[in-house]
Amino acid sequence: MSSQQSTKAAGKPGLIKSLSHTWRALRHRNFRLYMGGQSISLIGTWMTRVAIFWLAYRLTGSSLSLGEVGFIGQIPTFFLAPLAGVLVDRIDRRKIMIVTQILAMLESLALAALTLARMINIYELMALAFLQGCTTAFDTPARQALMAQLVETRDELSNAIALNAAMTDSSRLIGPSLAGLLIAATNEGWCFLVDGISFIAVIVSLLKIRIKSVAREPVKASMITQLREGWTYITGSLPLRSILLLFAVVSLMGWPFMTLMPVFAVKVLHGGAHTMGFLTGAVGLGAFLAAMSMVLRRNVLGLEISLPQSALLFGAGLICFGFSHWQWLSMLIMVITGLGMIKGLVTSNTIMQTLTEERMRGRVMSYYTLAMLGLAPFGNLLAGLMANAIGAPRTVMISGAICIAGGLWFWSQLRRIRAEMHPIYQRRGIFPTAGSVQKIGVDLELRPERLRQGCDLLRKSQP
Repeated sequence: MSSQQSTKAAGKPGLIKSLSHTWRALRHRNFRLYMGGQSISLIGTWMTRVAIFWLAYRLTGSSLSLGEVGFIGQIPTFFLAPLAGVLVDRIDRRKIMIVTQILAMLESLALAALTLARMINIYELMALAFLQGCTTAFDTPARQALMAQLVETRDELSNAIALNAAMTDSSRLIGPSLAGLLIAATNEGWCFLVDGISFIAVIVSLLKIRIKSVAREPVKASMITQLREGWTYITGSLPLRSILLLFAVVSLMGWPFMTLMPVFAVKVLHGGAHTMGFLTGAVGLGAFLAAMSMVLRRNVLGLEISLPQSALLFGAGLICFGFSHWQWLSMLIMVITGLGMIKGLVTSNTIMQTLTEERMRGRVMSYYTLAMLGLAPFGNLLAGLMANAIGAPRTVMISGAICIAGGLWFWSQLRRIRAEMHPIYQRRGIFPTAGSVQKIGVDLELRPERLRQGCDLLRKSQP
């Protein structure tokens, strides 16, 4: 056998081995069940998210009403998420999710019944959006914290978070496009009905999941004390509080661009519901690409640089979107914007879950939920007011500039953030210690560049 053939033969197992890590979290039965149920349900969820804003715009014709619906639908998270985090650390996370999914199903079916009967008005829509917000406030921290119980190691946890994001963003790509076509052909009620039925899949999957019972120490502290402990834990960690602060800025100022999508579809691009569906689907495509880039990662080393990069990319995308008046160009920009938005979301989730102790996971993820969803209602309301006063294009341009400023600030803090992160990674076997560079967790014979990377990182972390 020639040397070239030998190299190819030896390279094939190396390639297979290098790609096998991509789906490693799926070897767990519980995680497979969770992914199967969620992949069906989330398509319906994204259909409802598009339909509810389109319905609000159709009922009122006002961009301000879009901000109001977004505000009312997410304000419960601002008040309830910290409380939900304490409950998640106290009781069974799977049971919390079963209850929240049943409630969400009933809320979507109520929306479907009222809309299909042509009885719904803007006030009933806001009331049901508020109830959905209350459900989400408890569901999201439970969902994020449950992820750690579906896999065994922190390395698999980062892969599980990325796979979950890829699945979510696949749904974000499919759901809005289906919603736009369905609304154009019929009305919003059918989107709500499909969503309500789709919850059956996730409820069944949660009932089949079997998690080993973990002995919990009796909780003697009050809920207020535990809330304070969670806040102290976060504020005492430079990486956690910096990530949350950047995430809060992006959530408050950047994410509400989705609320204004009906305005761009109708007034800027002169289209209809299908246009909004395509724009939202383009965001989903970018989000899916971002999630898949995370799935391909072996570990969290060096991941923190993605946070400011994502904020800069997201902000630049928003500014360009504000200038565009062509649908094809707007869709292309939305792909880039979605990539930046979700890359930051998945990166922050992965790093925070990696750094957080298990006993504090529910509370930390509740503040993550607060930054992700709890501040969004204020952003939605602000976006609606600004769009009503200066127009939607100028609103997203200003939002993009603020996101860029946040990314630059985080970049200026990066050296100090890394200095605190690396010792934690060392204690948990993620980052190589002075006595064990091989803990970087790769095949050093097949991937010698990883050894060099580990040594370089190790030298930088030493005082």
